[in-house]
Amino acid sequence: MVYVDLNPIRAKMADSPEQSDHTSIKQRIEQALKTQQPYQPDTLFPFSGNPRKDMPDGIPFNLADYLELVDWSGRIIREDKK
Repeated sequence: MVYVDLNPIRAKMADSPEQSDHTSIKQRIEQALKTQQPYQPDTLFPFSGNPRKDMPDGIPFNLADYLELVDWSGRIIREDKK
């Protein structure tokens, strides 16, 4: 998911995840900023956290952790890549 969410930035189509059209990360960030809560758009499969029992439908990852992973991954610079 992170790879797909960062594609527009790597392709120089956007400068940041917040500006990358047609990505789930943009929708998640916009919704989080709008509500100031970890509320997620209904059109996307939700992050359900890290439950141990009775796992609800969703991606078993915290939304805040995913946003941090995208940020961290987007800052990686390799000398052998553009």
